[in-house]
Amino acid sequence: MQAHLHVRLLTSAALIGALALGGCGTTGTTGAIGAAAPQTENDWRREAELWGPRYNKNPADAEAAYRYARALRANGQRAQAAAVLEQATISNPRNTLLLGAYGRALADIGNYKQALEVLRRAHTPDQPDWRILSAQGAVLDQMSRHDEARRHYATALKIVPNEPSVLSNLGLSYALSKNLPKAEATLRLASEQKGAEPRVRQNLALVIGLQGRFAEAEQIARGDLSPEEATANVAYLRQMIEQERGRKNRRDAPSPLKEAANS
Repeated sequence: MQAHLHVRLLTSAALIGALALGGCGTTGTTGAIGAAAPQTENDWRREAELWGPRYNKNPADAEAAYRYARALRANGQRAQAAAVLEQATISNPRNTLLLGAYGRALADIGNYKQALEVLRRAHTPDQPDWRILSAQGAVLDQMSRHDEARRHYATALKIVPNEPSVLSNLGLSYALSKNLPKAEATLRLASEQKGAEPRVRQNLALVIGLQGRFAEAEQIARGDLSPEEATANVAYLRQMIEQERGRKNRRDAPSPLKEAANS
């Protein structure tokens, strides 16, 4: 499968994947529910095989549901992951970790309105969770409610100043509203932060490429990808931009950029 730049919002890992990345607290559960995520496809398959039977034996087991749903999502079974978490939250209605995972899973499958409601229940105004705030912002961005999204990012950044995953989401928010210079500046700041993950730099490469600076985008992409992958990414981006230009000449054609953002 040809690699391509992450046009989507982390889905973008901050849209849905922040829970797997961070050490969120637990409520009403025992065990290493927030344990570090596996790294390879084989590891994820083994994770699903390990936790699936335990979940099937007891769907109310919060840890089993969380770990099994996380593996399902990593394996591309997003609707099933959402169904597992829906069942688990019925039995564990105050488990904020499960609620956060369920909200992200709903966003994964495009149920944005319900995702926002579930994410709202995943933290409280007096104890806000910056990861959930960032996820809420990313969902709002997917709904083209960019000003609201940025208010959530701003609140998250008050809790964790210069957190790269939040800055990355904020940068992509500006990109989605076509403010590419501000998107670039925000993503540059994100990429300079300690602990910034490769996808943050790939998002920066994307925004630079969207401005037509393909050589610079490829150079940034090569920092985390092989030369072949970086070249393929930029070639894919060029093709997408050309298709977008062609679409504008055919008003009724769907936007490939928007399709990529929702992939």
